[in-house]
Amino acid sequence: MRLKACLVLGASLVVASLCEPVLGATPPNQPAQGPGGIGDRSVSIVKRALGRPSAATFVFHAAGAAPAEGRPVVVFLHAWGSPNPLPYGAWIDHLARAGYLVVFPRFQEINRTRPADATGNAEKLVKAALADLETDPDAKPDLKRVALIGHLAGAPIAANLAADAGEAGLPVPRLVFAIMPGGIASDAKSRGVVLRDLSKIDPETLVITVIGDRDARAADLAARRLLREASAVAPERKLFIRALSDDHGFPSLTATLTSPGAVDTAYDGGAIKLPPEPPKDPKQPPAPFKWSADMSLTGEQTTLLAQLNNSRADSLDYLAYWKTFDLAAAAAFGGDPTSLKANPRFSDMERWSDGWPVKRLAVETPRPARVAAPVAPVPASVAPPKPKPARRP
Repeated sequence: MRLKACLVLGASLVVASLCEPVLGATPPNQPAQGPGGIGDRSVSIVKRALGRPSAATFVFHAAGAAPAEGRPVVVFLHAWGSPNPLPYGAWIDHLARAGYLVVFPRFQEINRTRPADATGNAEKLVKAALADLETDPDAKPDLKRVALIGHLAGAPIAANLAADAGEAGLPVPRLVFAIMPGGIASDAKSRGVVLRDLSKIDPETLVITVIGDRDARAADLAARRLLREASAVAPERKLFIRALSDDHGFPSLTATLTSPGAVDTAYDGGAIKLPPEPPKDPKQPPAPFKWSADMSLTGEQTTLLAQLNNSRADSLDYLAYWKTFDLAAAAAFGGDPTSLKANPRFSDMERWSDGWPVKRLAVETPRPARVAAPVAPVPASVAPPKPKPARRP
């Protein structure tokens, strides 16, 4: 009887050990170099702001003169309610050390900006910032190498900027990287970001959407909608990526809507000096302000914002988000974008410290939209005769 109890207890412990995370295993560290890597930590990063406090654009790049060809540009479009670069600081730092000129337009004033106006605000800010930086020898944006990163509500705004590039006087982006997309209005009268005509996105653009497997349904629908409506872009230049959570070791990796956040206090917008507001004409009356309910944050947005402001960089950032963007940008700017899916490094998430592989990214090419075949009319000669009306008795 005692032997039987010991066997049952031993089996239970084995099952429990299979279900629980391996506390001795730690997730992979950030690569020292290359895509997603640490890079040169000795480089200092320039942090400044353009515009005015109510409509500012933050700019980040490595100190010193830009290369002769200029710096590739990343326009970083924040989540709704997060106009401070702080929660994205670690990613911005990585991009700046990799040689990018990072432009972070603050397209939203909390409780004063409607989501429907966000795209227009972002377009004006980006256009003005690039014009100001054009003659700056240290910034020197290369307008032939422009990528857009958008998180949550910033994702549809990134797609809108790509669609409006020609009409808005913006450079045509080579890459749209929409991560955890959300906040899309169902129609022009609904709350959220109204999508422009995404069929205007340049056919040579590489369009990538990234979602996680936690709280994924809304992001999944939004991601596939962005890919579907960018109809001028061929399927082989589109990718749908799903990051998978993994609790094999500790700390576990959890691919939530806010997991792309990575706080770095060195990138707190509050510590970056803003240009003063231009003097106002005393004879000019202030513009009228009309408040609407969609200017305030919802309860869900407030919760997401709190999570974003407490996020820290981990292996998902290094390998699922930063590395995939780096590889995608290299392919979009001068490589072969159609080869990304076949590149085993693109989806690889490396290994836990005990050698167990971290769950790989799920990467797929979206299927082209099906077009219903036209139904040929039936010739009158073969059409069935019409039934005769019944006679009244």
